[in-house]
Amino acid sequence: MAASFVAPGPCGVAVRDRLKHLTPQDEMVLRAVGAHQGALASGDLKARCADGLEHGADTWAARKRGLTKVSSSRIAGAITKATHDQWALARRCQAAHVQSLAAGIKTLRHRLSLPIGEQGTKRAAGGYRSKNEWFCKSRRLAALEDRHAAAVADWQAGRVRVVRGGRRLLNTRHHLTEARLTEDEWRERWEAERWFLAADGESGKRFGNETIRVTPDGEVSIRLPAPLAHLANAKHGRYILSARIGFAHRGTAWADRIEGNRAVAYRIHLDTVRGRWYLTASWQCPVIQSIPWEIARARGVIGVDTNADHFAAYRLDRHGNPVGDPHRFGFDLSGTAGHRDAQIRHALTCLINWAVRVGVTAIGIEDLDFTNEKTREKHGRQKRFRQLISGIPTGKLKARLVSMAAEQGLSIVAVDPAYTSVWGAQHWQKPLTTPHRKMSRHDAAGIAIGRRALGHPIRRRTAPPPHDQSDRAGHRTVQAGPGDRGREGTRPPTTDRPPGGPPPGGKRKREPSASKTVRDAPSTQQWVQDSLMRTG
Repeated sequence: MAASFVAPGPCGVAVRDRLKHLTPQDEMVLRAVGAHQGALASGDLKARCADGLEHGADTWAARKRGLTKVSSSRIAGAITKATHDQWALARRCQAAHVQSLAAGIKTLRHRLSLPIGEQGTKRAAGGYRSKNEWFCKSRRLAALEDRHAAAVADWQAGRVRVVRGGRRLLNTRHHLTEARLTEDEWRERWEAERWFLAADGESGKRFGNETIRVTPDGEVSIRLPAPLAHLANAKHGRYILSARIGFAHRGTAWADRIEGNRAVAYRIHLDTVRGRWYLTASWQCPVIQSIPWEIARARGVIGVDTNADHFAAYRLDRHGNPVGDPHRFGFDLSGTAGHRDAQIRHALTCLINWAVRVGVTAIGIEDLDFTNEKTREKHGRQKRFRQLISGIPTGKLKARLVSMAAEQGLSIVAVDPAYTSVWGAQHWQKPLTTPHRKMSRHDAAGIAIGRRALGHPIRRRTAPPPHDQSDRAGHRTVQAGPGDRGREGTRPPTTDRPPGGPPPGGKRKREPSASKTVRDAPSTQQWVQDSLMRTG
């Protein structure tokens, strides 16, 4: 089981504002610059893919010199850097695809080797149910082996397949009716996605960027490439837009950077659905050092169980004792990507605001990764389950939670998700259930996650060593009130009969047996524990 750790804070910031009141001339210039630099970026990406593993500093310098002739040195540097980032991303995706195919092949070979109808276990799947299913899976194994061989060959040769603008948008061209788009609307979106209107920041230059410059009063100007220099309306081949911007969010931090001539990167893009132009500013910030684990848990923690439609959260003090009632923050992951992102952002905002209000300094959350659980071979018949875990945006959730929590001074403690739901329900669901509090399995899992983030065991009480217990070798976890006699456990009633002898009257009555542990108690027994404080 992996150890818990405090997640590092964000290392970058991005803010966006709309470019309002652009004139037709402004839009014409932006479209011309975007199309020209987009064509250069497409050619550079093609050249980079052709180089493959033979790429080096010399080929990079040669490509940059070729782009400088038809643009500028700074634009050429930005294009080549973006090309390398895109090629590296495609390379990582290719490696993940190879690993996914290898995992599927391993699972298929294991299940095909088992007798038909053999039951599986929790650790491994069993055999297939019928001969027909066995035959179909053998055909699929051959297909996956062919795909794996082709993917490995591409990986060894350094071949990647990249589409500027996105493969999904490219394939939408063949399904315009289902996408509710006309050919002209698709063409406009395709061209806008392939434009290149971005510039990297430069420390020491005026306002932190020489290509796309934004002054403190909101004036935006662009350094035009050499073939479009005749469109300039200012000195030194620059074009000043009529729009003015002012970042409402993080505007003070942005103003401090540009007034100190520190690097700020800018990107201009067109939202074809709304017909609006936007400018995004981004810059790097020093990585927030993770505070020590002991400091993070000093004022308690909130354990959060991530589910398909809500966050189940429970507050714990520094000793691991639950405080108050469970909280739920719901969201809906159906619909468009923008709707899903807004739902996640709203739920996280409510969670963080509650954490700030109660005064905790850390939030414990599971370090989820469903990469190995999404394969069709592992959960072939459980289609609904595969759709469920595929719909949880674990990567975006982690990044957004870390970024939003850092703004409020909260630390994120990532814990191993193993057995949190099972052990939480076993040790915490029933003890905390009262007539006025309904505990679910997810609420109990939040307590388990919080205790693991604090470094405590999940179970409510750890039994002492066998020879340090009151009966020298028993297992006693029954907790009675402080004022009860014989509170160490249940004892037989005191009588005047000799030890082992019959009771007065000559008849022996069978005493009702008492449960040794909480788990042994009958499900119909209603009991309330006097204290939930951790005692060991």
